[in-house]
Amino acid sequence: MAEAKGVDVLAIAAHRDDVELNCGGALLAARDHGRTTAIIDLTAGETGTRGSADIRAAEAAAGATVLGVVSRETLGFPDAGIVNTPETRAQLAVAIRRLRPRIVIAPAIGGRHPDHRVAAELVRDACFVAGLARVAPDAPAHRPLKVIHALTHREFDGKPTFVVDISEQFERKLEAIKCYASQFDGLTQAGEVYPTGESLYDVIRHQAAHYGSLIRARYGEPYWTSETVRVEDVASLDVSTF
Repeated sequence: MAEAKGVDVLAIAAHRDDVELNCGGALLAARDHGRTTAIIDLTAGETGTRGSADIRAAEAAAGATVLGVVSRETLGFPDAGIVNTPETRAQLAVAIRRLRPRIVIAPAIGGRHPDHRVAAELVRDACFVAGLARVAPDAPAHRPLKVIHALTHREFDGKPTFVVDISEQFERKLEAIKCYASQFDGLTQAGEVYPTGESLYDVIRHQAAHYGSLIRARYGEPYWTSETVRVEDVASLDVSTF
């Protein structure tokens, strides 16, 4: 895929498949609204119990095609060993500067997997560092406008700031998730998705339906921001109280 320049939305996650699980619907919705989207996977997923780095690379390429992103790259940080250091912040900052996103989607702050927790902090810090001209000065500085954290499967970490309606995108999101047959086929649990006794794909569907119910939609994806969301016209507010 061609390298993206000035993308609207950039999703950054620890492992190949995290983006599809956590924010694939929002990327598809953004694409449907004419926005450009891209993905950075921090690791190749080489220590995963199932599959291999090569298999996951092929699956990630297929997932990216379903999501319609203009770019997907892997930074090659160690799987199960992501750290937030000046060096990793600078490396990620350079990638952020290259893509120049307006919005960055980061993992949930309280992830179960250590890589997910560290990645949430690393992404946020790297977005700030990307705006410091004297850090990695060979790449022009760029700081994204907004960082949002995907709460999908992590709602107990806090109430969502907002939920994206993915009713029209959910089946395509599930198609992208199913590209990772080596990781998910036949399972009832994966990553941050806790088991309920159903197949993993059914758990994902039912959780998306729950998030959708919060905004009176069929399917939704929840997000959290540290800043309060601004409303210019209260008469435009949606979601019925009764």
